[in-house]
Amino acid sequence: MAERLLIMRHGEAAAGRPDAERELTPHGVEEARRMGRWLAAREDLDLPRLRLLASPYVRARQTAAWIAEPLGLEVEPLPLITPDDPPEAVVEWLLGEPDDRPLMLVSHMPLVAALTGLLVEGRGDRGPGFPTAAVAELEAEIRAAGCARLARFTAPVDLN
Repeated sequence: MAERLLIMRHGEAAAGRPDAERELTPHGVEEARRMGRWLAAREDLDLPRLRLLASPYVRARQTAAWIAEPLGLEVEPLPLITPDDPPEAVVEWLLGEPDDRPLMLVSHMPLVAALTGLLVEGRGDRGPGFPTAAVAELEAEIRAAGCARLARFTAPVDLN
């Protein structure tokens, strides 16, 4: 059976340096909260078994915390999903992980687009544009390049 893989871009973040310490803006917090409430209301996802992983960058951890709260989940750090990490390394990691439960990765552009493109199209340059706090939902029997199907793509502006 195909498991879900959700790939999410963090909410809107304030400008500044160092990049790893940028925080969510108030708008970014609201985006993340809205997406967390939307996910919590979903009955088609195996939410109690969802494994939630986030980039160690502050804005991604903050976004993941707003997702985790209504779902009652813990956030696991995943150092290899920062903005400039190669999507191929993430696919290698995915292949080494048990595929018996859904996963959600909270990360950054350009990685989220490149990873989605690599998993669905087999090419990292074919990924969709990701508005802040958008979620790509992929289904795959095996989490490998070119083996996933984009089941749904949702951004905060899509929710009423």
